[in-house]
Amino acid sequence: MSDKSYLDWPFFEPRHAALARELHAWAAEHLDMAHGHDVDAACRALVSRLGAGGWLRHAVGGRDYGGALDVIDTRSICLIRETLARHAGLADFAFAMQGLGSGAIALFGVEAHKARYLPRVADGSAIAAFALSEPDAGSDVAAMACSARRDGDDYVLDGEKTWISNGGIADFYVVFARTGEAEGARGISAFIVDAGTPGLTIAERIEVMAPHPLARLRFEGCRVPAAQRIGAGGQGFKVAMATLDVFRTSVAAAALGFARRAFEEALARAKTRRMFGKTLADFQLTQAKLADMATKIDAAALLTYRAAWERDHGRRVTRAAAMAKLTATEHAQQVIDAAVQMFGGLGVVSGQPVEMLYREIRALRIYEGASEVQQLIIARELLSESVV
Repeated sequence: MSDKSYLDWPFFEPRHAALARELHAWAAEHLDMAHGHDVDAACRALVSRLGAGGWLRHAVGGRDYGGALDVIDTRSICLIRETLARHAGLADFAFAMQGLGSGAIALFGVEAHKARYLPRVADGSAIAAFALSEPDAGSDVAAMACSARRDGDDYVLDGEKTWISNGGIADFYVVFARTGEAEGARGISAFIVDAGTPGLTIAERIEVMAPHPLARLRFEGCRVPAAQRIGAGGQGFKVAMATLDVFRTSVAAAALGFARRAFEEALARAKTRRMFGKTLADFQLTQAKLADMATKIDAAALLTYRAAWERDHGRRVTRAAAMAKLTATEHAQQVIDAAVQMFGGLGVVSGQPVEMLYREIRALRIYEGASEVQQLIIARELLSESVV
């Protein structure tokens, strides 16, 4: 895995291999898997560092607004997330949230939105956030209760959002709220809400097993200019799904990066750990486990980069992206668990790479569509395709 021979696969162009190798060298010099207890400060510093290094440009669509390309290249963001996850989970988080938090603006924002926000996201001077989930509306977006009432030239937002990544440190939030044009998903709109807007408060900071900035937001009479609406009224669900569609495959890539790092750690451990006069690698049980781990990684990589390649070629990737996310996240969990087992007691010592990876991977099987949701998506697509 360390020779990056997979970069020669036909999914990639020479520019992709060059990007991955350049980032790997940069990450080895500038990133560390460990970070201090002040996660907010660490995340801010990483956004700034990634911006200065030019990597955040790939998370933004539009050359005129600081982006690397006019349209986000899925293979590039997947390779970047895989590489960052391999070196530092928080760096992957920082990169991904810049893309997800600004994606709706790049896809549906007007010129004023793009000019005001995207260049600052691309250079790391502004932190973005995507506020979709609610206490009772996670996978079921149509159950959204947060409302936005039109009042003259403004909208007034009331309600809550939760599990919001970058909550508490973001400079702006893309917020989805019910505006009532129709029932269900067709009555939702998207808004850009700047941090510090009166009526927006951080109701709770949420502590999770792999520390990331995460919060519950509360909106109480939060007045937002109608000009801050993204897209037409009632198009919020379309805006949200289109944004998630761009980045869902990259979640699989992050899982792949975590798995590759765990495999590297396990392989090195197997070759050097002495036991009963042999190395751990001399035992057939270990060899079988390593073979299984390597096979799971390659299977995940093939599905991930197939989906990325198809999306970059304009194909519909609902099923392919769901297969990639399901397989990569589930396989990465299994690979990392096997690595922890191979390390024995040392594998559960706080601060050890495999222990940190064990905590990092768990959330990926839930966010941006839990594994069970991906299974439903795949089945729905299969059944719809079989209809004559």
